[in-house]
Amino acid sequence: MEDQISDASIVYRLRPADVAAHLFQMTCRIDTPDPAGQRVYLPAWIPGSYLVRDYARHILSLQASGPGGPVAVHKIDKATWQVEPVNGPLLLSAEIYANDLSVRGAFLDSRHAFVNGVCVFPTVAGHEGARCVVHIEAPADETQWEVATALQRLSGVEGGFGAFTAASYDELIDCPVLMGPLVRASFEVAGVPHTFSLVGKHDADLDRLAEDAATICATHADMFGGLPMPAYQFLVTVLNHGYGGLEHCDSSALVCSRHDLPRPGETGVSERYRKFLGLVSHEYFHLWNVKRIRPAELTPYDLQSENYTRQLWLFEGITSYYDDLGLLRSGLIGADSYLELLGRTLTRVYRSGGRRRQTLEESSFDAWIKFYRQDENSPNALVSYYAKGAMVALALDLELRLRTDGLRSLDSVMRELWKVYGTAGQGVPDGAFERLAEEVSGVRLDEFFHQALRTTVDPPVGILLAQFGVRLVLRGAEGAADKGGRPGKREAEPLAWLGLDTRQHGERLMIRHVLTGGPAHAAGLSAGDQLLALNGERLDARRLKKALAYLPLEQDASVHVFRRDDLLETRLRPVRAPRDTAYLCLDDAADAASLARREAWLGA
Repeated sequence: MEDQISDASIVYRLRPADVAAHLFQMTCRIDTPDPAGQRVYLPAWIPGSYLVRDYARHILSLQASGPGGPVAVHKIDKATWQVEPVNGPLLLSAEIYANDLSVRGAFLDSRHAFVNGVCVFPTVAGHEGARCVVHIEAPADETQWEVATALQRLSGVEGGFGAFTAASYDELIDCPVLMGPLVRASFEVAGVPHTFSLVGKHDADLDRLAEDAATICATHADMFGGLPMPAYQFLVTVLNHGYGGLEHCDSSALVCSRHDLPRPGETGVSERYRKFLGLVSHEYFHLWNVKRIRPAELTPYDLQSENYTRQLWLFEGITSYYDDLGLLRSGLIGADSYLELLGRTLTRVYRSGGRRRQTLEESSFDAWIKFYRQDENSPNALVSYYAKGAMVALALDLELRLRTDGLRSLDSVMRELWKVYGTAGQGVPDGAFERLAEEVSGVRLDEFFHQALRTTVDPPVGILLAQFGVRLVLRGAEGAADKGGRPGKREAEPLAWLGLDTRQHGERLMIRHVLTGGPAHAAGLSAGDQLLALNGERLDARRLKKALAYLPLEQDASVHVFRRDDLLETRLRPVRAPRDTAYLCLDDAADAASLARREAWLGA
């Protein structure tokens, strides 16, 4: 074991130094530094989240020393340091601030810690492919803390602190670490051990969680014909409010609300638990689609700058189609529940005015500057490659099933994609998925892909669904909490629509978004305005919701707002809420062929 440690080119040590101040202490030893001096840098972004996040901003100090004492360090850009030459091993020491509770960052307090390697482990130019060893230490006086990570253990007991190894820097930063008083639930899929490690206050039924997750994982593994890793870790941070996930090759980092987890004695799948299971399903599907089937443009990653690709719809959108479908196929939810989720996905697309401005390929390419940097105009300017990508995946799946008489489907294409690119470790070139779909199915799909990816025309999902015995219905939204997926309560008498979104900020009702072409836009209202009164009556979120139920349509209403410090009055004409809220229902009056196709697709 000691030989393995001493044989590493880079040895890190990570110590929670001050839990109250959220400070980690990191040291890095390079035994064979460059005689001309060493260049050290920290990644600017983390794979799976396409935004330059400049993690180096959290490094509070960085020093270097050699056998002769301190060595000069010069910062040469925002994330890179030049270290003067040394005769012998080089030791770097850094203090790092960690107070990011998301799955993308690093966090440390008295209750738990979470580490993404990109936040705390600098890499050394010329050594990126070298084997790394990491010594992870527990905070002082925290005898109840354990550690969970997909890193290979070199020393210490299972679940304990100790030394871990990674074959390269890429592998090191692809294995996040969760620390704290962990509770665990384990299961096996195809002989591969899986573990949930949870930290945070909760009262979860861990046996049920493991049983349900095992079913989901087995469903995805069956589709691809097995599992590509020796073990898998779900690292879960449980909060009062929270939601998010980030995929890794042999693990995933999840944040959830304690109310999303199954409680002892509960039966059925609640809406909140369904949401969590969908997150588990999504990140697990990324084992194949993203982590091992990757765009050629991101193979390898350049962690210092943006990596542009027009294919994120393929990797995130298709995964977003299979996450909820995996819940159906595993038997955890029924067809009605699945169609509700599918209706909500379609609703997110239909409510996006930006889908008339931005194509799916453009959405993928501009993720760095638009999707992950949204502002008050985003609903008018962009479309999500997650939601519209899932819509295109749905349309493609149905198209293939229809045109091959059920002999081929999107499953067939994904299995071939895995065989040709995933198992070979080869990046998927732009356009290769389209060609592969045609080869697998024997169907011409150039017009389908051109419209779906390179125009702003919606895929004809309603027409396709009808041929599978499913009706797509569009109605008006019935309030800010209406996510779609279900019939409305007042479809015959829709609410008035103002073409804006609001948020309550203390006692102030603020306009968050103004939708292009809507009544608020025509009235000259703007995001950032404070809504004061409608027809002379004071407004807050509750009063606005009530007003929309009785406001007469197509009749001017007076509106008072503060724009910064100026009081403005304007006239606004409410209209019928647009039919942009989708729900799906089984059509048992469909013909026999449609019902047979539906049975093959949904099992219903």
